[in-house]
Amino acid sequence: MSGYEGQGSAAGGMRRYAAGFVTRLTERNRLPLDYSVASLRVVDFLVDGLRKGAADRERVAGALFGLGAYVGEVLVRRAGAVWVDFDAEQRAYFGQPVGVRMPDGRVWNPLGKVVNRFEVGREESLQTFYLLLHGRVRQEVA
Repeated sequence: MSGYEGQGSAAGGMRRYAAGFVTRLTERNRLPLDYSVASLRVVDFLVDGLRKGAADRERVAGALFGLGAYVGEVLVRRAGAVWVDFDAEQRAYFGQPVGVRMPDGRVWNPLGKVVNRFEVGREESLQTFYLLLHGRVRQEVA
C-alpha cells in the first residue's frame, strides 16, 4: 500500500514521500496543495471525489496514503508536529505504520483520518480535524 511496510524508520521518509506525492498529483492538475490549513479543504474534496467514483478502498489505497501523508505534513509545517513511527501497539490500534506527535505529546493518525473521510464521508472533514486539533502550536497571523 504505502511502500513503507517492513522497512526501517518510515517516519523519516514521510516528508519526502508527501512532497513527491504532491509533485506527481499537481503536475497534471492545478491543485492548490501548498501545505496551508486552507488546502485541507482540497483534500476533503479529493477524497470525496474518490468516494463518488465508487472505488473500493483497496483500489485507492495509494492515493489515500499519499493524501494522508500530505495531511500529516500540514500538521508538521503548521501545527508543530513531528513524524513518528508507531510502536506495535499503536500500529494495531491505528492501522498505520506512522503518525505525528504534537508539541504537547499527543499522537495523531492523519493517514487514518483520510481513510475515515473516505469511508464515512463529510462528517470526517480534514480541515475541521486540524482546526479542532488538541496540542497544536497556534500560529500568529502576520
